[in-house]
Amino acid sequence: MSRPVLLDTDPGCDDAVAILAALARDDLDVVGLSTAHGNAAVDDTTANARAILELVDRTDIPVAKGATRPLTVDLRTSTDIHGPGGIRGDLPEPTAATAPIDTHAAQFIVEQAREHAGDLTLAAIAPLTNVALALALEPDLPDLLDELVVMGGAAFSQGNVTPLSEANFHTDPHAAARVVQDLSPTIVGLDVTRTATLPPNLLDSLPRDDPIGRSIREWLTYYDADRLAKYGIESAAIHDALVIAAIADPAVLETNAYHLEVATDSDLARGALVCDGQGLTDAPPNGSVATDADYDRFRDLVVNSLEQYLHPAPTAE
Repeated sequence: MSRPVLLDTDPGCDDAVAILAALARDDLDVVGLSTAHGNAAVDDTTANARAILELVDRTDIPVAKGATRPLTVDLRTSTDIHGPGGIRGDLPEPTAATAPIDTHAAQFIVEQAREHAGDLTLAAIAPLTNVALALALEPDLPDLLDELVVMGGAAFSQGNVTPLSEANFHTDPHAAARVVQDLSPTIVGLDVTRTATLPPNLLDSLPRDDPIGRSIREWLTYYDADRLAKYGIESAAIHDALVIAAIADPAVLETNAYHLEVATDSDLARGALVCDGQGLTDAPPNGSVATDADYDRFRDLVVNSLEQYLHPAPTAE
């Protein structure tokens, strides 16, 4: 039986790969996409989510538009990294087929959690504003979810916005603090996602004569040369796809339970994930952190998922 999964997302090049990977899996039932600000303004990320669904003819997936800004701090986007409008690629203009439903993303999360009580996996691969709002609407959300897997934070490594903070947590630190405090998440942060890359030679196999192949090529090459050199990698980190791989195959990640907090201070510590790795606080664990990954399993899973769109099996006559 397939596992119901809701993606809270801000597409985003790596989000786009994650969405395709989830949609391609027979063992995952994507019940919807909820969109937030993040890589771009929410109007753009919502349009991007719709365009991705139309690109791969999955207009059956509902899209719920969500938070326009963080809970407290000013809006920050990453269009300088992901491209104008927050995404690259040869994407179609969204049509009425993927028009957002008349439900805010936070309420949609609550509705899906209730409908799939105890079974829903929430893959939160955007700033956590929608998830924090959903928790405010439904205090029983922790009991309704089977699992919350979050792409965010940097527990034992340096951040990518400040030395202490990763982009999703830095964008809305107050939402991240609430979610980490109350929802017992599995944190898939920069400790493992920074090197979640796909083989550079994959690009050679991408068809150049169709929109899907051209779009995937753009999504896999969204880092410029300076960023590749800074992180010492040959191809772009596809952070969010590691979350989907771990949901589909738990053997992809090694995780450990810790007491976790998120700093809401301004400036340097904003959004820092504080992980009590030595038990100094005597506080019980309230979440898990991915500390290592089987990157071969990750790459096999994601590449095999993408292959379903690049080289679909012939349909029976």
